[in-house]
Amino acid sequence: MKQLTKFPKPTGEYAVGTFTYTVKDVREEVLPKGGIRSVAARVYYPVLKENVVGLSKTVALSEHMLEGFRKSFHLAPDFTKNPEDNLSECYTDAPRIQGQKFPLVIFNHGYNSYREGNSFLCIELASCGYVVISVAHSMEGLCTEFDDGTFLFSDKKNVKLYEPMLGGLLAMFKIIKLKGSNEEIAQKFDEVQKKYCNYMRNRLPEWEKDNEAALDYAKKNLSDMIDFSKGVGVSGHSFGGNTAYALCARNPDFTCGINIDGGLFGDYTNDVQTRPFMQISCDANQNIATRAYLCHTKPVYKVLFRGMKHIGFADCKHQIPMKSAVGKLPPDVMHQNLCKSHLEFFDAYLKKTKTAPELNNNDAVTVTVFPPDITS
Repeated sequence: MKQLTKFPKPTGEYAVGTFTYTVKDVREEVLPKGGIRSVAARVYYPVLKENVVGLSKTVALSEHMLEGFRKSFHLAPDFTKNPEDNLSECYTDAPRIQGQKFPLVIFNHGYNSYREGNSFLCIELASCGYVVISVAHSMEGLCTEFDDGTFLFSDKKNVKLYEPMLGGLLAMFKIIKLKGSNEEIAQKFDEVQKKYCNYMRNRLPEWEKDNEAALDYAKKNLSDMIDFSKGVGVSGHSFGGNTAYALCARNPDFTCGINIDGGLFGDYTNDVQTRPFMQISCDANQNIATRAYLCHTKPVYKVLFRGMKHIGFADCKHQIPMKSAVGKLPPDVMHQNLCKSHLEFFDAYLKKTKTAPELNNNDAVTVTVFPPDITS
């Protein structure tokens, strides 16, 4: 698979360091391979630019990850002719800035994506003064690598996104085309997911627990570089964005969150969103997340990307030259607007350097603000 464009370079005042850690959680793995569930996380953090001079950049995709691509999609990026194209814009174990702490954003990849699947966004956030922890969900990403050298590929045999598949796909296609109010569409979506999507509904609590395990480790071991005083931000793509919504609604550690084009699969019957939230969507997937605009005590922002496809919100937008797969919006335009949406939102509600995000409509995005619809 030929790479379409060069990786985007971070634009913030900092260079970016990175390292990984693995948490052996107390949970018994409920997926078929069993054992204790392990949570692998990658940290991106701000470093001084003068401290990375002469350091080598981090490899973006390991051989195991490339094999995961081949197993999942029957093709993978080819870096044999230009190995430098497989270098990420960050530096392994770069010197930390002593005596300085930064707010934390936790990121979650999509189903059958991978921990570094949105690395361009994570690196940009880190360059602008955030620590970002990207959480892997083992056996539900195309490949998950642990610090002891072991790895797990996705368990596609046991994944049942819809049961039955054909009926679920047809019902979801009708949701995408449905006309009506946000309330009407959300109600219809809930009817469909209750009928066809029990597997995904049951996986959501496990993804929440993966985040809680990764955050607990950070509290115990990374307090020298993370400022926890204002809470934690969370973002994610696809099912990872759904996880971000659930964490903001249910876990007091999380101050604000962003869902990048994820359907809100899960039982949210009794949940009220009490945190500022942003729902990023492409045209085709607007109707699978209308619940985000209901039952909230803080502002909710809808950022609608024109000319986008679902997987185009990940790094593959820069790697796959198929507009039918990733959308017609140019990769650099998508990246700039995705990063701006995150930075404006987290600067307002996590760093608290401004009262509200400064986001306007442009040729790529349309922004709508939903004020609180219930009192806190």
